Amino acid sequence: MHKHYNGLKTALLFGAIWALFLGLGAVIGGGRYIWLFALLGLGTTFYSYWNSDKLAIRAVRAYPVTREQQPQMYRIVEELSAVAQKPMPRLYVSPTAAPNAFATGRNPENAAVCCTEGILHLLDERELRGVLGHELMHVYNRDILTSSVAAGVAGVITSVAQMMLFFGGGNRENGGNPLAMLAMALLAPFAATVIQLAISRTREYDADEDGAALTGDPLALASALRKLEAGTARAPLSPEPRVVNASHMMIANPFRAKDVTAMFATHPPMAQRIARLEKMAQGRQPGIERY
Repeated sequence: MHKHYNGLKTALLFGAIWALFLGLGAVIGGGRYIWLFALLGLGTTFYSYWNSDKLAIRAVRAYPVTREQQPQMYRIVEELSAVAQKPMPRLYVSPTAAPNAFATGRNPENAAVCCTEGILHLLDERELRGVLGHELMHVYNRDILTSSVAAGVAGVITSVAQMMLFFGGGNRENGGNPLAMLAMALLAPFAATVIQLAISRTREYDADEDGAALTGDPLALASALRKLEAGTARAPLSPEPRVVNASHMMIANPFRAKDVTAMFATHPPMAQRIARLEKMAQGRQPGIERY
């Protein structure tokens, strides 16, 4: 059981984004057209979820690797997959010096794990094991589904709000309140983005905790996060749209810290993540040595 109730926080945040979604529909023609963008939201979510592995791998221009090409990475993932009793995912490497890693895929049977060349050079084997345990837990916890739904709903809210501004506030004869519609059109996209990013941050905490339990070594992941914080500061990625769309999947924020405020960050502060892992290591609860 997670000490920090991240699952409950995720559920509450999902409730908030769906409440915002329904509230937006309620001010459009008295709610008569909500089914239109509900279908759009479902379609967008399904597409991004079903193709999440292809989209993320393409965004970082990663190439597939074999056991012979990356023996250490392959051995670690193979061992951790066996411990978790899950299928071996496909492995990729992204040709960039920026140190980072991510996992994607709609389920363990269709998963992919990607490391950048930078992280493979930066971390020792123990630290890399901690990172890969974290990434595998994103797949096992179905975080790709969670993020796809959040992104899909947030995207529909933003699209509908933009249409409201473009076509005007509507009128009372059509069942809409012009002032309410204008307020929702301006505030809904901002609120949806904040909630979506908050969901992403809660899932990082769970992946840290569950990944540390999988490897049995919380301090290895804590050490890796320290190096990644310094490494991403030295070699940040440019915030191109294709990278921004995949950044929430990465273990560390790939952009310059000064370019991202806490509210719009896809990841929790590194100091908090490290502190939680160190506290977990001090506790050494029974069973932490096994998944």
